[in-house]
Amino acid sequence: MNVDEEVERLQEEIKRLGQLQQDGSYKVKFGVLFNDDRCANIFEALVGTLRAAKKRKIVTYDGELLLQGVHDNVEITLKLPPAPAAE
Repeated sequence: MNVDEEVERLQEEIKRLGQLQQDGSYKVKFGVLFNDDRCANIFEALVGTLRAAKKRKIVTYDGELLLQGVHDNVEITLKLPPAPAAE
């Protein structure tokens, strides 16, 4: 699986595990993602996939590097896809 595919799968897992917000985004805590069995089987390097998604402005979270235990309560937000441009 390449990075783009992993980022796509990450979005699906955040929607599965996270909570829908009023603005249409999803939020999930890092510990929930990290400790989920399905995520553990999908992602070889969850932190690396999160960093790639953050670099692509798909997700946001505080800090650069998330570590199990220390950052379990850090909220990861899956941002809304950009609205199509009006013609």
